[in-house]
Order: sequence, then structure tokens, then C-alpha cells
Amino acid sequence: IGPFQIIERVGEVAYRLALPPSMSGMHDVFHVSQLRKFVPDSSVTVDLETIELEPNMTFQPQPIQIVDRDIIKLRNRSIPVVKVIWEGSPDGEATWELESEMLKHYPHLF
Repeated sequence: IGPFQIIERVGEVAYRLALPPSMSGMHDVFHVSQLRKFVPDSSVTVDLETIELEPNMTFQPQPIQIVDRDIIKLRNRSIPVVKVIWEGSPDGEATWELESEMLKHYPHLF
């Protein structure tokens, strides 16, 4: 989400950001590990007006499509996983998720 203007440096490794009024419930100081350099690429930027923030001010992207399946084999068990493309992710970027969790939360993808 963003970009947001840096207002000031707070200590050695944190910055205060100018957040919009819709995010007034969120703490405005962030550790540098939570910040990313702004790269003007419209395919990666998420528009704040198009997303729905949870009451705790988090954003939960929705899965768009399952593109692959695999089975992770451990010593005495096998774990089915699926490769998922998420809403707002850059082109070709996907994550491996447990099939059981995806089936429980997003059965419409199967």
C-alpha cells in the first residue's frame, strides 16, 4: 500500500509516515524492515481506495488462481501443496500454500 511520504526519522531505524485519514487507527511509525523503496510501476502498486482494510488495519489479499500442485514428502508423511497467485501480486509471483488450508478458506478455487 502506498507510497506515503516520510515525515521524519525516529531514532536509528524507524520513520514516521504521512498516512491518510482512512488509516488513522494505524500507528504511523515503521521500522525500516517494513518499508520498501518506491518504484513507479503501476502493476505492483495497490491503490488504497480499491482495497478493503480489516478492522485491525491489515490487508488480506484474496487468491485469484491455483496454478500448480505438488506433494512435499517428509520421512513418514506427504503434504499436498498448491501454488497460488494472489490479488495485487506482480506478474508471475505466486506462493506455495497448504492445500488443506486453501480448501478450507477458498473452496471455490478447487
